[in-house]
Amino acid sequence: MQRLMPYLVGLLIILAVLSSCIFVVRERDYALQFTLGEVRKVISEPGLYFKAPPPFQNVVTLDKRILTIESTDAERIQTSEKKNLLIDSYVKWRIADPRLFYVTFGGNERAAQERLQAQIRDALNASVNVRTVKDVVSTERDKIMSEILANVAKRAEPLGVQIVDVRLRRIEFAPEISESVYRRMEAERTRVANELRSIGAAESERIRAEADRQREVIVAEAYAKAQGVMGQGDAQASAIYSEAYGKNPEFYQYYKSLEGYRSAFSKPSDVLLVDPSSEFFQFLKHPQGQAAPAK
Repeated sequence: MQRLMPYLVGLLIILAVLSSCIFVVRERDYALQFTLGEVRKVISEPGLYFKAPPPFQNVVTLDKRILTIESTDAERIQTSEKKNLLIDSYVKWRIADPRLFYVTFGGNERAAQERLQAQIRDALNASVNVRTVKDVVSTERDKIMSEILANVAKRAEPLGVQIVDVRLRRIEFAPEISESVYRRMEAERTRVANELRSIGAAESERIRAEADRQREVIVAEAYAKAQGVMGQGDAQASAIYSEAYGKNPEFYQYYKSLEGYRSAFSKPSDVLLVDPSSEFFQFLKHPQGQAAPAK
């Protein structure tokens, strides 16, 4: 057993050396192969690779995926109107040149993010300072993001970094001016509401006046039509009366006298002072309707 120990130790040493000579590159990583502290090779394809054992060669991996920088606190940016806005943004970036990135930041992603955040802050100030609140919030928001993307991408390229996208996630007023803005918005909405109410009231009065005019016209036309119908009826009645009178004048005179009696004595309390010999009572004294002789 004692004679086998040196062989076992030697085998373990050989295995350790062999394991230090093999490394695996994953699909999501870059691999930088160093020889005596100097970058000799950049590996971007995944697979199994070999190298000399340390300290002759060693390997450092870098993330090749798209990474995100999210601002923890909204940036306070001033517009051309001297109004402060709180802008929350995020950036998508990736390592484009692993060798240059390592030389610049020593492979430290945190240092790279801090540098990029400073550049984004400068680009954001440059784009927002020359615009109004309305431009930043609505009309030129996409243009601002494009300007920031172009600005930061140009400054990040010498660092071995590619900027993929820049987005403004949230834009709002600073607390000290939010209240005044809300009051101004409320006053504007109140003005618009009052204007709409006045327009509605005027329209209501116009509709009522038009309805009244149409009612008067309809009533007048109906009255005129009714009067015409009544006139035609009276004319027809007069024609009938004339025709009846022409056929039998005595009966017509008798009938009209009876109507006169009915109208004159319609109530028990009615009293008439009339000469009995008048023609009004001719059918009461003589059935033939002859008037009484004068005395």
